[in-house]
Formats: sequence, structure tokens, C-alpha cells
Amino acid sequence: MRSVGSTYRIGVDGGGTKTELILIDETGAIVTRHLAPGCNPNIAGPEQARAIILEALGQIHREPVISTHLYMAGAPSWWREFAADLRDFGTVSSHHDALPVLELATSGRPGLVLHGGTGSFVAAHAPDDTVHYAGGLGWRFGDPGSGYDLGRRVIARGLLELQGWAPLTRFGPLVQHQSGLPVDETTVTALTRHFYQNRDPNKTIAALAPAVLHLATEGDEAARTMVLESAKPLLDLALQVATRLFPATPLDALPAGLSGPILTHPAVQAALVPRSPLPLTPITEAPIMGVHRLMTRD
Repeated sequence: MRSVGSTYRIGVDGGGTKTELILIDETGAIVTRHLAPGCNPNIAGPEQARAIILEALGQIHREPVISTHLYMAGAPSWWREFAADLRDFGTVSSHHDALPVLELATSGRPGLVLHGGTGSFVAAHAPDDTVHYAGGLGWRFGDPGSGYDLGRRVIARGLLELQGWAPLTRFGPLVQHQSGLPVDETTVTALTRHFYQNRDPNKTIAALAPAVLHLATEGDEAARTMVLESAKPLLDLALQVATRLFPATPLDALPAGLSGPILTHPAVQAALVPRSPLPLTPITEAPIMGVHRLMTRD
């Protein structure tokens, strides 16, 4: 039973891979947490995204909820409409999913964050207290430093190796193994058809990233090079953002976080940190803790 006079607020971090929710009480303490599948409507589709988030909200709801804070990936206008239509969850607001990791990186102060998971983006908190967002164009357009981009590059290289047009590395066998096709059916034509016709291509292609990162950690030079080639354009974008938004601040004095399972991986850090004038610091807390900070900071 709840204490007399207790009120609750719900915070949501909704991404393409997973959706995490917290319920906090009037003191800001976390009462319970809940994990659900990804609910990005650009990936799951609008109807599935709606079903996932409604089910998750129902699992964590307690009376009375006075406010619900949604930090969601994909289609901001869709989430604003969803928030406007949601009932019995108090005052509902929707926000960009970059804000929680930006909060973890900067604690509300000027600075920026580079995020790399299934997708990627750069977010910055400018000196004038405005928030800026760069990249995050979606898996179809590359998202450098993301699991999808890394997987895409490895497949392209592996297929060229299997065709006989590139020096052999471990990428060709990795692509063959990842496809799940019988060994005698992993021709270039069959592999190409497998990845192009897959019902969930972004996740299927991004699924190669952990294996490539593992190879890089083992010291595989081709994998290390591939990791750098994938992540370096995101760092270049971050430097462009930093130079424009913080012209009076030395880059080495600007808070800059690395967020997400790709960019916080030791192999990626080893590739990026020595090449960055920004003091890149990996974020170890989950994005939902950034949601918690945003809900309780004021």
C-alpha cells in the first residue's frame, strides 16, 4: 500500500532497441523500474510503438501519477500527438531522446555528448542554454559510429573479399557466420539477398558490431581500422558542433561525453580518444538515470 499523500511521476527513455521506465515518488526516489522492447515508431511502426509504450506505462502506473515525461527516439511530432492524447498519466510531456545522455554528460552545463548505439547523434548544450542536435539521420543514411554503420561497412568489405577483390581478413567468414545460412549457401549472391531482403535490416546489420568490436579488442588490425573509419566521422561532426557553438572555449576544456554501447566500448575509445582534442569521457550510467536527473534537477 502507498503512503497517504504519496504522488508519483513516470519517466521514460524510449529507443529503438529498448524502452526503460522509472516511477519516482514525491521525494524523487525511484520506486520501481520497468524494461520493455524498443518503441521508436520509425523502426517498430506507429501501431507497434503505441502498443509497446501503452503496455509499459500500464505496468509501471500507480495512483496518483501527476506527470509523465517521455524522452523518445524517432518522429517528435508523432510523440507530441501521443502525449497530447494520453490520459490518466497526469501532465504528459514529450522530449528528444538525446536530452538524458546530454544531461549525464554535462549536468545541465555547456558541453556536448556523442552517442553511438544502433544509431548515432551529437547533442550539445550551448552557453545560451539552448540545446542543439546534429546527425541522428537514421540507419538508412549511415549514422557514423553506430552499430548499423559498423555492420554495414563490415558486410561491404566481407562481400568484396568473398568476391576475390579485397585482401582477406576475418570479415568474410564473420559475414558468412552472421548470416545464419548453411555454409554451402553463403555465396555473395545469397548473402547479398539475405541482408537486402531481411525484414529487420537495421537490427540484423547492427548485430555484426559486437563481433567486430571483439576482434578489435583482440588486436585485429583490420577490425581496429574499421572501428576508426566508422566512428571518426561522428567525432568530426562533434568538432564542427563544438567549434561553432563554443568559439570562446578551448576544446580541451569543454565537457564531452561518450554514450551508448558502441562509443563506450574500449575498442572505440582506444580509436577515438588519442585523436580527439575534446576530453572524451565515457558515460557509465544508463540513459534512464539521465531521465531521473532531468525530472529531479529543478
